Amino acid sequence: MSEQTIALVTGANKGIGYEIAAGLGALGWSVGVGARDERRRDDAVAKLRAAGVDAFGVPLDVTDDASVTAAAALIEERAGRLDVLVNNAGIAGAWPDPPTSLTPEGMRAVVETNVIGVVRVVNTMLPLLRRSTHPRIVNQSSHVASLTLQTAPGAGFGEASGAYSPSKTFLNAVTIQYAKELGDTIKINNACPGYIATDLNGFQGTDTPGDGARIAVRLATLPDDGPTGGLFDEAGPIPW
Repeated sequence: MSEQTIALVTGANKGIGYEIAAGLGALGWSVGVGARDERRRDDAVAKLRAAGVDAFGVPLDVTDDASVTAAAALIEERAGRLDVLVNNAGIAGAWPDPPTSLTPEGMRAVVETNVIGVVRVVNTMLPLLRRSTHPRIVNQSSHVASLTLQTAPGAGFGEASGAYSPSKTFLNAVTIQYAKELGDTIKINNACPGYIATDLNGFQGTDTPGDGARIAVRLATLPDDGPTGGLFDEAGPIPW
């Protein structure tokens, strides 16, 4: 097996995911660019390689069992293990999405990608992660997932959200349970990138995708005595 650190970033063909791949690649890692769209995936890999990153494309739809299984087989064949998994792929659904106008189908679609998709990818990649000496999992969450922040007077975290914010709260809860089961054998944490200008929010964010990638890169490179089962932004821990 290769001694080079092997990472997979889902939803890495653009935005924050691309910048996470670039940040990990700048460390000399080999980075799998997970994405559904073939053209965008190939373009991202070519751009990363032009910048000196050892990038490779991974066809990956987190909502499809066969796609995720094939992605694991590709990494198995290429490297024999996986050191770092960054679950960045996510959707906002209809926006704004107040709960009173939300449909069951709309909620189901967001949860399928933002929560069930993460579980599908993590569980499929676990055998590869367990072959690593320092495995790390980073899930992309948000400040709007924090029940504490959402209910704080004057918090100002935007309009009521029926699907996106609750899906990320659900992801926080799932991450805690993974941390309880995995202990220190595989560190798993959630990252909040901040209010980043991406197509997820119609490019209304105030910071750049490069800014948003930093906390995920930091959690992906935690030392062995680092935390697990937490939610973090660049300033530190975020309350649940």
